[in-house]
Amino acid sequence: MNRAVSAALLLVVIVGFTDAASTVESRIRDDNDLSQFYQLLEASRVANNTLMYRQVTVFAPTNKAFQNYFGNTDDLVLYHMSNLALTTDEFSTSILSELTGSPPLWVTRKTGSYRPEIYINNAKVLIERSNYQSSIPGNSGGSEEKQVLHIINEVLEPVRSNPTAQPIYNPDALQFLNQSENLNLGQHRIRYFRQRVHLMHKEEVFKAAGQYTFFIPVDEGFKPATRSGKIDQKVIDGHVISGHALFTAPTPNDKDYKTLAFTDNIKVTVSFLTENDGKDTRTYIKSNTLVGDNTHATGVVLAEIVKANIPVKNGVVHLIQRPLMVVDTTVTQFLQSFKGIDKEDGPVYKFYEAIMDVGTDFLNDITRQRQVTLFAPSNAAWEDSSLQHIRQDKKRMLEILKLHYVREQLPLEKILKNNKNLQIASIGRKPWEIFQVATAAERKSLYFNVVQGPSGNETITVEGGGVNATVITPNIAATNGIIHIIDRVLGVPYTTIQEKLRTDPMLNSTYFLGQRRGFNNQLNDTRKRFTYFVPRDFAWKAAEIKFPSTYKKLFMPEYSYHAEQILQRHLVVADQAYTMAKLKDMYFNDTVILPTMRDTLKLHVKEVGESYHVQWQNEWIHVFRPDVECTNGIIHVIDGVFLKDSDVQVNGSASLATLGPHLIMILIAKWLL
Repeated sequence: MNRAVSAALLLVVIVGFTDAASTVESRIRDDNDLSQFYQLLEASRVANNTLMYRQVTVFAPTNKAFQNYFGNTDDLVLYHMSNLALTTDEFSTSILSELTGSPPLWVTRKTGSYRPEIYINNAKVLIERSNYQSSIPGNSGGSEEKQVLHIINEVLEPVRSNPTAQPIYNPDALQFLNQSENLNLGQHRIRYFRQRVHLMHKEEVFKAAGQYTFFIPVDEGFKPATRSGKIDQKVIDGHVISGHALFTAPTPNDKDYKTLAFTDNIKVTVSFLTENDGKDTRTYIKSNTLVGDNTHATGVVLAEIVKANIPVKNGVVHLIQRPLMVVDTTVTQFLQSFKGIDKEDGPVYKFYEAIMDVGTDFLNDITRQRQVTLFAPSNAAWEDSSLQHIRQDKKRMLEILKLHYVREQLPLEKILKNNKNLQIASIGRKPWEIFQVATAAERKSLYFNVVQGPSGNETITVEGGGVNATVITPNIAATNGIIHIIDRVLGVPYTTIQEKLRTDPMLNSTYFLGQRRGFNNQLNDTRKRFTYFVPRDFAWKAAEIKFPSTYKKLFMPEYSYHAEQILQRHLVVADQAYTMAKLKDMYFNDTVILPTMRDTLKLHVKEVGESYHVQWQNEWIHVFRPDVECTNGIIHVIDGVFLKDSDVQVNGSASLATLGPHLIMILIAKWLL
């Protein structure tokens, strides 16, 4: 009997020890990665009482989160607790915190990735370490109280009052505006925007209950002084998104959200853009006026978030560098507005640096133009190592910069429309045509292609000087033009001729024929210098009409040897690559003779307007895209094929050397039979 009693007592002790060791409080205490949060927990009497006697949800930031946090930690722990015990499956759109005034914690569920993600305000819930549940005895012997622990990767920061001001608890966006001088916003002030909100009688927008995202421009963004007068009711509406509390971390890039200014008469959307230039991560807001009116220009206005993720009672506030929707700066002023005296900022500040490196003439030329379009490489695009030595050559850099500059307004819609019109016009006559436009660089154009995405979205690519770039931020509006941000620096080759052939959608036929017998492999050799006259797909279709039998054979496997010979005629191998300007200089009322893989190529060269033509076998052929630079040579895309009807002649007296291997095997098999 004594042995049984002892065993029972031991079991009670073990169970009691296990329960004590598995509480939320002890779980936090025993996790070394939560030690800084536990120190705050120990120092808060309210938090300790809550953990001892009540149900609770705790959001515990990791030590790394605290290392990245530089704010005040007083009473911070209560903003990380709620008086309801909730697992992630039980989260609603918001959770009331234990901080005075019960300010909400906003919940975002991010789907579409491999594993759905959950965010509390801007902090990511570390799912694999969360949903830890325990229970404590209820008060006065009542039922047990459940407690839940979640681990997060960021410290949650509520709205803070200045130490000398009357405390403000859980303000809505209007109270935030009205009491901003009493809030801890660092050096930022928002008086000018507040004045416009009151003057335009838009207070109701900022105090409405629900879930909103508010973009509030700081006072520094109201320059020039006339800008304030352009903040009318529609512009104010363009700074508010209804139905979403959008924090920066969980919000995807380039997803459009309708603002309150998306109505029957005007349509304005907003999207986020986060970029890393290798040193810092910055987030920008893009307002896109899709449909404007006499006082609200169409196009994109870009503003940096200078203080993000301020939670309020009815959503979240982001302080931004300048007002959205207001187009009142030139292209030059846009470039200059992001270049601080003591800092490097803005999405294209490295492009501006490159412009200033070559002198002021280029910038002055842009300033004088009444209509300008710039294709501005992103900051990340300038990290390419091949650019480092080129930037020392100011003459070369000036030519590269001119390639990014068009002396007309070229919004995205115009590019799309012109491309579609060319494709419609080419039905029945040309297999494919693309839109092109002359640049400020002499005799150099940009070529545009529209790529259809799987979900029906359209991506614009632009080629200049042999480099294909994607337009990543289009239609930034200025008073005298448009800026499109692209992901590469044009005119600085980064691919071999083989890679260019493989990826260019206009050169599929030539690439296909070159793959048959490994002809394309040599085009990857960076020790050689090639000049390749490459027929585009349209040229091959024209050859099919002119030489139908020859064309048909060339694309049959058994005639791959003949196809290779034709390609050899187009490929010049020498100690240098030849631009069209160089070939024209070599031509003085005589024939240009170039060494090819096959024998020699004899051409006449002429310039007609802005275009080049070459004559081969008494036929003038238009050079559709001259001087496509690659790392090991130059491609000239041509509108014809160096092809004769006699190039593919197979008869009984043909030698084995002129026959394809497949055909040779057939003849041998027949002879053996």
